Amino acid sequence: MAEARSLRLKQQGATLVELVMTIVIISIAIAGVVGAFSLIAGRSADPLNQTRAVALSQLYMDEILTKRFSDDAPVGGGEVSASQADCATPGPEGETRANYDDVDDYQQLSAVPDKPPRDGEGNDFADYRDFEVTVTVACDGSGVGLDSHQAKRVDITITDPSGALYRFSAYRGNF
Repeated sequence: MAEARSLRLKQQGATLVELVMTIVIISIAIAGVVGAFSLIAGRSADPLNQTRAVALSQLYMDEILTKRFSDDAPVGGGEVSASQADCATPGPEGETRANYDDVDDYQQLSAVPDKPPRDGEGNDFADYRDFEVTVTVACDGSGVGLDSHQAKRVDITITDPSGALYRFSAYRGNF
């Protein structure tokens, strides 16, 4: 009998209160982890969109800055007068984008999101399908210490699929 009594004293277990406290503590920990995970997962596309916005703006900026300063600029470069700088009427002169020959032609260019840019072989860059591009060109040499007819500021605004805006600017000099 003494043996049975000592056997009962050695048995151990968890009380109901201990079980409830364990469940509560684990629930709080899981809620914190799930909250942090959802915050991280919600922002996981941001760095990718930022990288793509930079690459897309570089594509457009490279295309634009390789064009002549104005229609009257000599082939191969050379300064044009204030009257030849096309500051009064920037924009395409009836050309399509494939025929743009000077920086002004890109004024108010807006690339529709369902028409992504193409590479040199005419293939779509499908990763940029939901990005929108807007280009403005203005005679403005003040940012680089020149008269307004001596430089044109090219502003590119990229809108990513989440609606975030990225702005990029460059100057094209009159030379």
